[in-house]
Amino acid sequence: SLPSFIDILLLLLFFMVIFSILGKNLNQFLPNKCCGYFYAVKICCRFFPDVMMPAYSKNSWSCVFFIVYLSIELYFIMNLLLAVVFDTFNDVEKMKFKSLLLHKRSAIDHAFQLLVSRQRPMGVSLKQFDGLMRYYRPRMSARDRFLTYKALNTSGSRMLSLQDFYKFYEVIGLKWKARRSGEHWFDDLPHTAFLIFKGINLLVKSKAFQYAMYVVVAINGVWILVETYTLNSGYSWSKFVPWSYIVFLTIYGVEVLLKIAGLGPINYFSSGWNLFDFSVTLFAFLGLIALAFNREPFYFIVVLRPLQLLRLFKIKQRYRNVLDTMFELFPRMASLGLTLIIFYYSFAIVGMEFFAGVVYPNCCNTVADSYRQINVTHGNTTVLEEGYYYLNNFNNILRSFVTLFELTVVNNWYITMEGVTSMTSHWSRLYFMTFYIVTMVVMTIIVAFILDAFVFRMNYSRKNHENGIVFEVEVSRDEAMTTLELYRQTCLTSWLTSCACFCPQHSSLVYQGRRSRTKSDLSMKMYEEEIQEWYAEYSRENVCQQDQIHDPHHDSPASETRTCAQI
Repeated sequence: SLPSFIDILLLLLFFMVIFSILGKNLNQFLPNKCCGYFYAVKICCRFFPDVMMPAYSKNSWSCVFFIVYLSIELYFIMNLLLAVVFDTFNDVEKMKFKSLLLHKRSAIDHAFQLLVSRQRPMGVSLKQFDGLMRYYRPRMSARDRFLTYKALNTSGSRMLSLQDFYKFYEVIGLKWKARRSGEHWFDDLPHTAFLIFKGINLLVKSKAFQYAMYVVVAINGVWILVETYTLNSGYSWSKFVPWSYIVFLTIYGVEVLLKIAGLGPINYFSSGWNLFDFSVTLFAFLGLIALAFNREPFYFIVVLRPLQLLRLFKIKQRYRNVLDTMFELFPRMASLGLTLIIFYYSFAIVGMEFFAGVVYPNCCNTVADSYRQINVTHGNTTVLEEGYYYLNNFNNILRSFVTLFELTVVNNWYITMEGVTSMTSHWSRLYFMTFYIVTMVVMTIIVAFILDAFVFRMNYSRKNHENGIVFEVEVSRDEAMTTLELYRQTCLTSWLTSCACFCPQHSSLVYQGRRSRTKSDLSMKMYEEEIQEWYAEYSRENVCQQDQIHDPHHDSPASETRTCAQI
């Protein structure tokens, strides 16, 4: 996205130059204290309306100059910059997905051609597939290899066709588990216990129970606000345990126990929201213990109580999409975070080389009050208060990182720049301006990355509602016995033996394979129509290449053009 970004950046600089020339011709519109017309126009985005007020005091119509400038630069071109980067970023992500998809397609075609034999050129047998998986996934068990083969064999034939084999990357990551014969974990319990747990299951799944808990969480949030508002300076958590803490914690604890009993431990902890509720409730219980036994080092756990309020986001689908997008972005943001750290480190080293030891207490007192030591009178006492901006320096790597982060936020960044400039030279501004421009590039890309993920997630949620990838495979008694013969020479026969033992009682066993949904799966859904066009284009290119290989005159450019034209 850098070329398109540079185009808009040049447009931004062009308008800056135009307004600088215009400002020079209209002297009275600019304050006398600015250190240059171009710089005054440049900083007025972050130094507004201070930079306008001297001219505005002389002529009320001078505000038109600044309003037009900010309207064009800040609200139009800057947003246009984000739109261009977002569009380019979206295209780059789409091309990356296309390239990876076709690369997988090519790999599957190549693997299929290597696996088929002359006697059976149209398919891959279980024995051949098992040999492939022993090299591709050496730690995969014999059971999982067989179930993966069954999941791929949607046609039900004796061998995998090429069309079946194309789903290899979709199925290879599945985690297989036997599906219970009953619907609930308590189906095999005695009748009385079954009725009790069945009632609990219906209760925790009911809408009334869910909304009742939402009301409890909302009341808890309001109560926390009341406690915080009425909290005075003499209050201490170590004096007593608030009764409200015990009441709400008891309600949350009962909810957790009911859900574990009704849904079963496996189903309960398989949900991310339930895991979050359990963790917050557990930490709240630990905080209660810290309060009861006056364990001061653990008082910070009490602060985690408001995290329960996040459960209210489950009420509305849009809020759930926001949180789901945020959780999905965390792993992918690692690369961007690493890039940002490297970028900070590079500028920090340069800043330490040029500006280490330049800024000190009460320096730069002609720049702003933020650097100046001032005598302040409180009653009959006069206290010397110093400005703290001298702490924004490049004396070490930690201070440099903090200073660069403050420059990234851009609020009062010109004060830090002018402080350093007043102690060095005007050329120091080149460092800060370069950092500002590079930061603008990096942060725009990060914002585009977040927008792309969120828009993609919202568009997908409108079309699809599944939470993961699920495959079901049914293993019959005859298949189990046949496969048992295949693996008889191996040591990994424990699953097949147990399967054969179950088959006399059950005509078949059903296994479920699950895996988390990935960005690739979402892209497959979103670009479903275009993917077929990409596959058709890929097939035409393959046919063209094969014809060139088999053509004895394929080295001739004219022959190559003729063959591809015919296709």
